[in-house]
Amino acid sequence: MTHRSRTQRLALLSASTALVTAGLLPSTTAFAAPPHLAEAVAAPTPTPAPTASAAESVTTTDPASGITAELPGEAKVRTASLPLGDKPVDARVYMAEVPDGATGFAVYDMPGDRFTQEDQLKGFVEAFSLVGLGTMTSHDVHKTTVDGRPVLDARLTGKGGDEPAVGFIRLVSDDDHVVMAMTFGAEANEKDLAQTHQQLVDSLEIPSSP
Repeated sequence: MTHRSRTQRLALLSASTALVTAGLLPSTTAFAAPPHLAEAVAAPTPTPAPTASAAESVTTTDPASGITAELPGEAKVRTASLPLGDKPVDARVYMAEVPDGATGFAVYDMPGDRFTQEDQLKGFVEAFSLVGLGTMTSHDVHKTTVDGRPVLDARLTGKGGDEPAVGFIRLVSDDDHVVMAMTFGAEANEKDLAQTHQQLVDSLEIPSSP
């Protein structure tokens, strides 16, 4: 297995696991993923039929919400039902590999204002460490509005295994969903990862609520 392949696989697993297990919890300090969540992370669900839209991009759609984004290849899909309060929240994660990293998005079936975006970011960062895939810290956090929806962007640094890692995340709050778009990989490729992430967030489309 090549060095690049190891890093790609780790990035894909790290991002998918952190997103699908506890990415939106306001605090994951006491959180431990139940067995059914671990199984959901390990077993991919059938990938929705992608539509080629450019030479090296695939339009990936979350069937339940209609949310779409352009990914640099076929997405690997993970699903889970997160035990939040008295009503579990369904989550779906779509991640694709890039050189020495991974990029993709997650959709959570819950109102975007259920937790603050600052708490959502905190939950994701804590989840990354708690699932045993390395450490992560957020930087350069800033908020804005895109298409009338609150948006939070941040830069991520840390370690994926023994490798210095860097990433970028965007949180979008919709009336019916929380959406997380992220790109993560080897620190040495930060410039390329930043470009990949910008392409991801530029292509993200969230249908308006009826």
